[in-house]
Amino acid sequence: MTSRGLVGRLGRTAAMTLLAGGLAGAALLAGEFVTARNRRYAQPQLGLALRTSVGREGAPEVRLVLLGDSTSLGVGVDDVDDTVGGQLARLLADDAGLRVHLSSVGVSGSRSTDLATQVARALLGERPDLAVILIGANDATALRRPGESAAYLAAAVRRLRDAGVEVVVGTCPDLGAARAIDQPLREIAGWWGRQTAAAQGRAVRSAGGAVVDLAAETGAVFRADAGTLCFDGFHPSADGYRVWAHALLPAVSALAGLGRSAAP
Repeated sequence: MTSRGLVGRLGRTAAMTLLAGGLAGAALLAGEFVTARNRRYAQPQLGLALRTSVGREGAPEVRLVLLGDSTSLGVGVDDVDDTVGGQLARLLADDAGLRVHLSSVGVSGSRSTDLATQVARALLGERPDLAVILIGANDATALRRPGESAAYLAAAVRRLRDAGVEVVVGTCPDLGAARAIDQPLREIAGWWGRQTAAAQGRAVRSAGGAVVDLAAETGAVFRADAGTLCFDGFHPSADGYRVWAHALLPAVSALAGLGRSAAP
């Protein structure tokens, strides 16, 4: 066999090997995707009404509303005090001396395209002072284009800001910590989530909102401690929501302080 023939044969062998490896890898990822979709996940607790007041009577009042996906409702826990909203309200009451009126208009499974309806609901009746939006995980797992989903988020932030509501957005969390997703699909989900979070951050700042990068600030904790996730390995547990609440607190406290100083 000539050297040219040998090179050609090796090239074809290498190409076939790469193709076989690629097909096997694709089959593995497809299988992991199906497994992840068919897992039993935590569901919203119908009896868990995320509407409460926290803090002493007579203290300066702040109306805090949560928007977004299942995490804005506290899916994964059974008590309102364990939700991210409940824990954030308690921190504001204890650290800032506020009386916090907490509510949520979030809907489990929501993506950024669903925020317009939630904003309309949030602005019904007495206007909130602060809005915390938790969104992005469902956009990322559905492989939505980061720029496109971020544009819907920016529109929601802009509507709230135009209505005089301060806004803090917790961007897409670290999906690389979600044990409900097997490797290597988990790392791919984590990478796509980071692209989503980056686009969200740029869009929210341009719309006048404050940004908390949940993946950057809390991802290492979630990766190291399985107890930060509830039984389904995807939604936060009470410990996980507490980690998020502490990450959100500085931005929320700063905006609550502005609202408090302006109050009569």
